[in-house]
Amino acid sequence: MFFWFRPRMPFSLRIISCAALFIAGLGFSQTASAKSASVKSPNSKFSIELTTGERGRPTYRVLWRGQEIIKPSGLGFVLDGGKDWTKGFGPLTELNISESNHTWKPAWGERSVIHDRYRGATVGYSREDGAAFKLEVRAYDEGVAFRYVINEGPSGDMLHIVSEQTEFQFTADHDVWAVTSAQGLYSKIKLSESRHNLERPCVLETAAGKVIAVAEAALVDYARMRVRRPDDSKTALVSRLHGPVVSRLPLTTPWRVVMAGDTAGDLLENNYLMLNLNAPSKIADTSWIKPGKVIREVSLSTQGGIDCVDFAVEYGLEYIEFDAGWYGPQDREDSDARTVSRRGLDLQKVLKYAKQHGIGVILYVNRRHLESQLDELLPVYKDWGIAGIKFGFVQHGSQKWTAWLHDAIRKCAEHEMIVDVHDEYRMTGVERTYPNFLTAEGIGGDETRPPHEQALANLFTRMIAGPADHTFCYYAGYVQDTSSHASQLAKSVCFFSPLQFLFWYDRPSQMSKDQEFEFFTHLPVTWDESKVLESKIGTYATIARRSGKDWFVGSFNAVQSRKVEVAFDFLPKGKKYTAHIYSDNTSVNTRTQVGIERHQVTADSVFKTELSKQGGVAIRLVSKN
Repeated sequence: MFFWFRPRMPFSLRIISCAALFIAGLGFSQTASAKSASVKSPNSKFSIELTTGERGRPTYRVLWRGQEIIKPSGLGFVLDGGKDWTKGFGPLTELNISESNHTWKPAWGERSVIHDRYRGATVGYSREDGAAFKLEVRAYDEGVAFRYVINEGPSGDMLHIVSEQTEFQFTADHDVWAVTSAQGLYSKIKLSESRHNLERPCVLETAAGKVIAVAEAALVDYARMRVRRPDDSKTALVSRLHGPVVSRLPLTTPWRVVMAGDTAGDLLENNYLMLNLNAPSKIADTSWIKPGKVIREVSLSTQGGIDCVDFAVEYGLEYIEFDAGWYGPQDREDSDARTVSRRGLDLQKVLKYAKQHGIGVILYVNRRHLESQLDELLPVYKDWGIAGIKFGFVQHGSQKWTAWLHDAIRKCAEHEMIVDVHDEYRMTGVERTYPNFLTAEGIGGDETRPPHEQALANLFTRMIAGPADHTFCYYAGYVQDTSSHASQLAKSVCFFSPLQFLFWYDRPSQMSKDQEFEFFTHLPVTWDESKVLESKIGTYATIARRSGKDWFVGSFNAVQSRKVEVAFDFLPKGKKYTAHIYSDNTSVNTRTQVGIERHQVTADSVFKTELSKQGGVAIRLVSKN
């Protein structure tokens, strides 16, 4: 590797009601009732058009840079008793315009300031038999989103949705990165070849190399949406709810989101759109919410806990975690998560020792005991001084368990507990509303032994949804078969999680504590700025993130060896940095064979190296002035 050098208003949310309007990218075609409405994003990159199509079908379409990416696509529901709310509707009625241009600061995140800038509208669809709903749409510079608002139903103040019939009609038979479960294996296939319900975000690639994503935001009290190709189309997807939705009215559904970009990195950089579609924080004082790095204590013993605390202090970690088994078998209903049943584990002694050394303790609790004991557990854990809970094997997807989970997160916030949700659950931006919800799994992390092709598929699909607990396994024997140790360092930058499990299987007594641990010691888990420098789904990634004045870069590779060239032009001009470079080097006589180099660099520097097909490199850029 080597370097060469080259010369080198805010305004608040506004709501306007009117019958006929065309202003600043917001169009409505008639006065009493309209045939169509359109909304353009502030920079006019995205637009969404609404109309009533054939047979009175409520319909939308999406344009990006003036080109259609979603053709006219149907909207609506089927209710219980076979009531069909997908056709027979008249022209659009009423228009409420909304507009936003402000910034907000998250409690933690991939960036310290988020711009919430969009134009929006709410339109009404109705028919003579009383069926009616509104569609709220927003056009952001990052994509478009819409959701249904239903104020009245056919059966009083309750509504029973059997299925949601939201279509996504694409313009061609795109490639789709298909996965049928949240932790499953991705495969790149033609949309026409897909046969099953696909997870969201669902990411597609066009023949021209552009990238489109369909996602869901603000899922709180509703059934999870996945998407499926209908039998009568080769180029469409249709929403498929996990189950029925029964709700008291009025009902507002989660957002359906369409994003597009020149590269997969564009979508990942713009994933804050998911946060903007969620409600602001409901936690007034977030000072107790502490992101951090974690080591899992695998022996479930007192000495193991003390050793992990010492390790955390030595290497700058903030937490240790006791996983399944500390209170008894997780698959038995009669296990009691209020007591410690593991022989050789004096949890109170470990908690006291951890508190003396400023280290937090997280406890795993299986969903069986969360469901039956949560209200009793929380005051007990608060009294013990527990920092947070890792939810295990949560039931997911249905309206019942979606609502239960988010209510549990709210209860944890009331007791000042951070939360990590495992296994099949994927985030939809609710962490903005309850920032004690630090991370979730919903990814085939390193404990599943993913080759780099899978890790790089996850990075540009799953990570659009939000933080992922990737369960890094630094010293696991199979790392050399599927990855490399320098790649593990790089992935800790690329895969964002404010609760970052760096050592999943490793015991302090069995670690060689190699010199590159200095990278983990300095590694932040939340960021002020994030940039995707290179991206190709399933193939390669280079991501740079800033914390304060310092930057961290992670780059890893798949499929075949590749020459990497990274310009440091994201650094401020005139500033000098020390680049600490951690790369795979078979000549290094250590267990991990990670070499370390240090160079002086500026914004005019360009870093060059070559990565093997499962290689990686991590860089820490430290400001000198």
